[in-house]
Amino acid sequence: MSDFQPVSGFVLPRFAGIPTFMRLPHVPLDDPRLPQVQVGLIGAPWDGGTTNRPGPRHGPRQIRDASTMIRAQHGVTGLRPFETMHCADLGDVAPNPADLQDSLSRMQDFYARVTAAGILPLTAGGDHLCTLPILRALAKDGPLGMIHFDSHTDLYHSYFNGQMYTHGTPFRRAVEEGLLDPKRVCMIGIRGTAYDSEDRDFADSVGIRVIPIEDFHARGPADVMAEARAIAGTGDTYVSYDIDFVDPAFAPGTGTPEVGGPNSFQALECARGLRGVKIVGADLVEVSPPFDPSGATAYLGASLMFEMLCAIVSAHS
Repeated sequence: MSDFQPVSGFVLPRFAGIPTFMRLPHVPLDDPRLPQVQVGLIGAPWDGGTTNRPGPRHGPRQIRDASTMIRAQHGVTGLRPFETMHCADLGDVAPNPADLQDSLSRMQDFYARVTAAGILPLTAGGDHLCTLPILRALAKDGPLGMIHFDSHTDLYHSYFNGQMYTHGTPFRRAVEEGLLDPKRVCMIGIRGTAYDSEDRDFADSVGIRVIPIEDFHARGPADVMAEARAIAGTGDTYVSYDIDFVDPAFAPGTGTPEVGGPNSFQALECARGLRGVKIVGADLVEVSPPFDPSGATAYLGASLMFEMLCAIVSAHS
């Protein structure tokens, strides 16, 4: 296990050394240690699907830096995930910022190699379109369930006279491509003004459960997450966490903020509520450093990734 332990702040100050996710060892896909890795933390520095304020391409780098503050033990449960499973920073998938389709192909190929090695991916995005090629790689044996935290459904058919691939369309494509079982999909926190009802109408037509923010606040995280776990069931499930799920008072560094969301503690509660779900992959997307130079949004993102890592480890150990 020693080769896969994070560097302790008692050994090397957290402001020193080359940052990796949670100070874990860097294990590229051509590294001979790759077969030993069980959970791979990955950066997807690409925002070619952004339709409003760009910047999430810089998210993985800032989240990596912020994640040096993550320590080895969960403060509530006492779980020590790095002693339970071999975790490593697999580096970044290299996008093509000049070609959207090539970037999608590159990401799918990268994650196909990760899954072929038997590694569970935990990703820092990138905009939400990054999730689509990840699902294409993970769902090769059949559709997955999904628990999705977001202000937006990302279920629109297209943008700008037929553009099918934006950060507002990934889950419409995923359902159409058979990557997701819509009856095992739960979307939590949806709110804000809308162009129309097309996305919600599609959700209703295929059986996706949408829990709007009004229900979330009325019921509370524990009750909502109990429903989400029931919808996901016992099958393989993906978790996608858009940082704009969180109220912009606590996470201003994102491209499409929506007021009225949960606070940072409630955001953590939701991630802790994933315990018991058979998670086969997860992501934290849409952190946009240009809109939060303080780094607070990235640190919340890193903290949520640690919570999801603990849920993954609990499901597979």
